[in-house]
Amino acid sequence: MIIWPASFLALLGWTILAVALFRRWSLKRSLLDIPNERSSHSEPTPRGGGVVICFSSLAAFLVYYLATGETVPVYFFLAALIVAAISLADDLRNISPFYRILFHGAAALLVLYQFGGFRFLHVPFLGTVETGRWGALLAFLWIVWMINAFNFMDGIDGIAALQAITAGLGWAVFGFSNGGGEVGVLGAVLAVVSFGFLLFNWQPARIFMGDVGSAFLGFAFAVMPLFYNRTGTDADFSAKLPLYGVVFLWFFVIDSVYTFLRRLFRGERVWEAHRQHIYQKMVIGGMMHKTVTSIYGGFSLSLVLILIGAERLMLPFGVLWLALAAETLALLLIGIRMDRKNV
Repeated sequence: MIIWPASFLALLGWTILAVALFRRWSLKRSLLDIPNERSSHSEPTPRGGGVVICFSSLAAFLVYYLATGETVPVYFFLAALIVAAISLADDLRNISPFYRILFHGAAALLVLYQFGGFRFLHVPFLGTVETGRWGALLAFLWIVWMINAFNFMDGIDGIAALQAITAGLGWAVFGFSNGGGEVGVLGAVLAVVSFGFLLFNWQPARIFMGDVGSAFLGFAFAVMPLFYNRTGTDADFSAKLPLYGVVFLWFFVIDSVYTFLRRLFRGERVWEAHRQHIYQKMVIGGMMHKTVTSIYGGFSLSLVLILIGAERLMLPFGVLWLALAAETLALLLIGIRMDRKNV
């Protein structure tokens, strides 16, 4: 049991060192994010630090499989590398949205081949529902959406890394508590690596993760519920997993969906870069990056704790729905207020 804390501490130390070295290399190579009219930063800042997040996470996860002798999910690793490759290419030179989505879709198909789709869903107040043929399509859309949503939400200092920490901790606790060792380890790895990166990404950020980091994190968290498909879990347990996946990322989901629909109804080109997310408008309205990041992180952590409490301490799930509704309403009211102020 002692080896796990020591391993995670070593991973944290490696991440800090690797980010520092990558930042120094980026400065020498002038691999910088130059501010423009859509930027939330004012100084040229090294970018692409998500390479460390991606490859450190995958390496640590591979070590886990080799150490335990469990079957390596080869297609998952291949899909993750595809997402990382197209995202890194986009960081270095702008790639057409069509080609990005094409590669994201290919990665999602590999995951479905490896794990299958969502066989069951837990629908609030209705219980467990069998998805039938729709399960694969729902999983496909969920993966592609979260790859892009996480990328969209990585627009101010620290917000994506802090979200990854809270979601990673949620999956770590859930995985280790429910016999899902690989889910627990992957969640913990993502949380540890993201924390190491956050030390450099907190306001004022000294490095950005870029698409290669945010897209990889979105992919990894989207796939997390599907890992349990290999263990033959019962219907009620399997149905809860997509719910956990959504709740752990809820405020990234609701902000990205709200902004997408708002721009769609206004006839805007939804695939183009913009600064119309709720969190971006909060910054434009005068709030500091770290304040907005802390609000999103606090909201997310509260839902993680409530959901884990409902699972482990037998708290009524109604508490989760009330908290989720109240915090969602608060965020949407902020967005509506910013819209009325034309921020």
